[in-house]
Amino acid sequence: MNTPRYVVAIDGGSQSTKVLVVDEAGTIHASAQRRLRPTESPSPGHVVHPDDDLWDSMVEACREALGRFEGDPRHIVGAGLCTIRFCRALLDEDGGLVEPVLSWMDQRVSRPHEQDARVRYVTTSSGYLTRRLTGERRDSVGNQQGMWPVDQERWRWSDDPDAYVRTGMRAEQLLELVQPGELLGRVTAEAGAATGLPIGLAVYATANDKAVEALGSGLRDDDPAVLLSLGTYVAAMAVGHDANATDERYWTNFAAEPGRYLYESHGIRRGMWTVSWWRDLLDAGQGITDDDLNAGAGDIAPGSDGLFAVLDWLAPGVATHRRGALLGFDGRQGRFHVHRAILEGIALTMRGHVDAMEAALGRRFESVIVSGGGSRSDLMMRILAAVFERPVRRNRLTDAAGMGAAISAFVGAGVHSSWGESVAATVHGADRFEPEPEWVRAYGPVREAYSLLPRHLDALFLEWQAIAARASEER
Repeated sequence: MNTPRYVVAIDGGSQSTKVLVVDEAGTIHASAQRRLRPTESPSPGHVVHPDDDLWDSMVEACREALGRFEGDPRHIVGAGLCTIRFCRALLDEDGGLVEPVLSWMDQRVSRPHEQDARVRYVTTSSGYLTRRLTGERRDSVGNQQGMWPVDQERWRWSDDPDAYVRTGMRAEQLLELVQPGELLGRVTAEAGAATGLPIGLAVYATANDKAVEALGSGLRDDDPAVLLSLGTYVAAMAVGHDANATDERYWTNFAAEPGRYLYESHGIRRGMWTVSWWRDLLDAGQGITDDDLNAGAGDIAPGSDGLFAVLDWLAPGVATHRRGALLGFDGRQGRFHVHRAILEGIALTMRGHVDAMEAALGRRFESVIVSGGGSRSDLMMRILAAVFERPVRRNRLTDAAGMGAAISAFVGAGVHSSWGESVAATVHGADRFEPEPEWVRAYGPVREAYSLLPRHLDALFLEWQAIAARASEER
């Protein structure tokens, strides 16, 4: 018999840290999840992960997952580390945090770094956690998204002095970069004692969390499908080879496989977060679950009896005046209408973004792969199929970022000889939802009306912004 081989997949998301123990065929043998604490805003525009929460949640999730693992730990051949993109960690000489990790929602991550005598290194969330796990000052080039002096074509730090001026960073403050699938370092004795990971275990680089999610969903070069990621941040993605592909309707960043690029649509900054917000608002100790809300909302007709949910709970960077809104109450609607309207708002918004990306790329996506927590809802899948007017499918493992991290580790450890082989071995389809003709017809006028909302609401919110500014000045 062949000796089984496993990897530990670490998926650090915006709301929780998940850890899987996966074999080379993509079977999950143990798992654990720890919710992150709510982000804090110590001053206007600053949003941080409190204390050392990213590390603490990873420690706890690793210990629990490995405690549940019934296989032989000696057969664990590596770990793949995937973390939240667009974060910034400011470290002292010893690699400790000067202040809590800056969230992707923190305004400072989109601005040049402001020099601080306490800060010796400036890195990402993955760079910081690599330091904690391995003691090495290394990071994945695939997670250098946002304000970093990185050469996207050559997958390394830039040679252009102006890039460092624009980002406010000095070359000596940056960590060594490695490619996805390459070794970041090995688990130290201290980290092993904390996490339960085998001491000396190889830790392999992945990429930014959306790219890793695309990999774990099975999305590869020129796939006729588009990936719809239903997480805290909702976006649609395709994979290609052009580092310089650009258009106002999508943007290009590193994919999880070296030499490939992820084309990403505009998105919803608090997408599935809004679903959780509504559930938690209703719950008040009553034990209301997503399944309860989906069951009730499933009995509501498409269009939620005229109720629209506009999902700018966190305004997009290109239109900071926007706000979330619920429109169209007339006495018929209740809690299930609101839930369904939020799901429909996600589908309708993303249909518009995917249409725009298709036009820009000159491609027609034949189907939609759906990943993330939202894909577990049959109602969400049915709504998406009808709104997108094409089949939608989900994989056996909906935590695609976790599987992407596992794939990266299997490639790094040499268990699979190529990225394609690893994807084929580990990613397995589950359910396919065809568009239901009655729902497709019903959503036609709903989609048309929904597309008109920004035209009217932008004027309202801009005026409100001006009124608020005048009132502030008068005070």
